[in-house]
Amino acid sequence: MKTAIIIMSDPKSGSEEALGRVFNALALASESKQKGDEVAVVFNGAGTRWPAELTKLAHPANGLYNAVRDVVQGASCGCAEVFGATESVKACGVPVVKDHALAGTAGLLSLRRYIAEGWQTVVF
Repeated sequence: MKTAIIIMSDPKSGSEEALGRVFNALALASESKQKGDEVAVVFNGAGTRWPAELTKLAHPANGLYNAVRDVVQGASCGCAEVFGATESVKACGVPVVKDHALAGTAGLLSLRRYIAEGWQTVVF
Protein backbone atom coordinates (compact mmCIF):
# COMPACT_ATOMS: atom_id res chain seq x y z
CA MET A 1 0.00 0.00 0.00
CA LYS A 2 1.11 3.57 -0.73
CA THR A 3 -0.12 6.29 1.64
CA ALA A 4 0.44 10.00 1.13
CA ILE A 5 -0.20 12.01 4.29
CA ILE A 6 -0.93 15.67 3.70
CA ILE A 7 -0.62 17.99 6.69
CA MET A 8 -2.50 21.26 6.34
CA SER A 9 -3.38 22.16 9.91
CA ASP A 10 -1.93 25.40 11.28
CA PRO A 11 0.30 25.24 14.37
CA LYS A 12 -0.14 28.98 14.84
CA SER A 13 -3.81 28.44 15.62
CA GLY A 14 -2.60 27.27 19.01
CA SER A 15 -5.50 24.87 19.22
CA GLU A 16 -5.49 21.35 20.55
CA GLU A 17 -7.19 20.36 17.30
CA ALA A 18 -4.14 21.37 15.23
CA LEU A 19 -1.85 19.40 17.52
CA GLY A 20 -4.20 16.43 17.35
CA ARG A 21 -4.22 16.54 13.58
CA VAL A 22 -0.44 16.60 13.21
CA PHE A 23 0.00 13.97 15.90
CA ASN A 24 -2.45 11.62 14.18
CA ALA A 25 -0.84 12.29 10.80
CA LEU A 26 2.56 11.32 12.17
CA ALA A 27 1.09 8.31 13.99
CA LEU A 28 -0.39 7.08 10.70
CA ALA A 29 2.98 7.55 9.03
CA SER A 30 4.66 5.59 11.80
CA GLU A 31 2.14 2.73 11.68
CA SER A 32 2.33 2.57 7.88
CA LYS A 33 6.12 2.41 8.03
CA GLN A 34 5.97 -0.39 10.60
CA LYS A 35 3.64 -2.38 8.32
CA GLY A 36 6.06 -1.98 5.43
CA ASP A 37 3.92 0.41 3.41
CA GLU A 38 5.33 3.08 1.16
CA VAL A 39 4.68 6.37 2.97
CA ALA A 40 5.01 10.04 2.09
CA VAL A 41 4.41 12.96 4.44
CA VAL A 42 4.03 16.41 2.90
CA PHE A 43 3.24 19.84 4.30
CA ASN A 44 0.84 22.10 2.43
CA GLY A 45 -0.98 25.34 3.21
CA ALA A 46 -0.51 26.57 6.76
CA GLY A 47 0.88 23.12 7.52
CA THR A 48 4.21 24.33 6.10
CA ARG A 49 4.69 25.96 9.50
CA TRP A 50 4.86 22.57 11.24
CA PRO A 51 8.50 21.55 10.58
CA ALA A 52 9.77 24.48 12.68
CA GLU A 53 7.55 23.39 15.56
CA LEU A 54 8.14 19.65 15.28
CA THR A 55 11.93 19.99 15.36
CA LYS A 56 11.81 21.69 18.77
CA LEU A 57 13.06 19.18 21.33
CA ALA A 58 10.35 20.18 23.80
CA HIS A 59 7.49 19.70 21.33
CA PRO A 60 5.29 16.76 22.37
CA ALA A 61 5.44 15.28 18.84
CA ASN A 62 9.21 15.75 18.37
CA GLY A 63 10.07 12.08 18.93
CA LEU A 64 7.31 10.90 16.63
CA TYR A 65 8.38 13.42 13.97
CA ASN A 66 11.96 12.19 14.16
CA ALA A 67 10.74 8.59 13.83
CA VAL A 68 9.10 9.38 10.48
CA ARG A 69 11.43 12.13 9.29
CA ASP A 70 12.81 9.84 6.60
CA VAL A 71 9.43 9.74 4.83
CA VAL A 72 8.90 13.51 4.81
CA GLN A 73 9.05 14.34 1.11
CA GLY A 74 8.66 18.08 1.29
CA ALA A 75 6.68 21.23 1.77
CA SER A 76 4.87 23.21 -0.90
CA CYS A 77 7.01 26.14 -2.04
CA GLY A 78 4.11 28.45 -2.79
CA CYS A 79 2.35 27.60 0.47
CA ALA A 80 5.51 28.14 2.52
CA GLU A 81 5.93 31.50 0.85
CA VAL A 82 2.36 32.61 1.56
CA PHE A 83 2.48 31.42 5.17
CA GLY A 84 5.94 32.86 5.89
CA ALA A 85 7.57 29.49 6.42
CA THR A 86 10.09 29.25 3.57
CA GLU A 87 13.17 29.90 5.67
CA SER A 88 12.08 27.70 8.56
CA VAL A 89 11.24 24.82 6.20
CA LYS A 90 14.69 25.08 4.65
CA ALA A 91 16.37 25.40 8.05
CA CYS A 92 14.70 22.15 9.11
CA GLY A 93 16.09 20.33 6.10
CA VAL A 94 12.68 19.72 4.54
CA PRO A 95 12.76 20.01 0.73
CA VAL A 96 10.78 22.92 -0.70
CA VAL A 97 8.87 21.40 -3.61
CA LYS A 98 7.42 23.22 -6.60
CA ASP A 99 6.64 20.51 -9.14
CA HIS A 100 3.28 22.08 -10.01
CA ALA A 101 3.69 25.37 -11.88
CA LEU A 102 0.75 27.61 -11.13
CA ALA A 103 0.49 31.19 -12.33
CA GLY A 104 0.76 33.75 -9.56
CA THR A 105 2.64 31.40 -7.24
CA ALA A 106 6.23 30.33 -6.76
CA GLY A 107 5.08 26.82 -7.67
CA LEU A 108 3.23 24.29 -5.58
CA LEU A 109 3.85 20.74 -4.41
CA SER A 110 1.76 18.59 -6.74
CA LEU A 111 -0.85 16.63 -4.84
CA ARG A 112 -2.23 15.33 -8.12
CA ARG A 113 0.98 13.38 -8.60
CA TYR A 114 0.14 11.17 -5.63
CA ILE A 115 -3.37 10.52 -6.92
CA ALA A 116 -2.11 9.82 -10.45
CA GLU A 117 0.43 7.36 -9.06
CA GLY A 118 -2.22 5.46 -7.10
CA TRP A 119 -1.39 6.67 -3.59
CA GLN A 120 -4.10 6.68 -0.94
CA THR A 121 -4.19 10.26 0.32
CA VAL A 122 -5.15 11.32 3.82
CA VAL A 123 -5.47 15.00 4.72
CA PHE A 124 -4.92 16.22 8.26
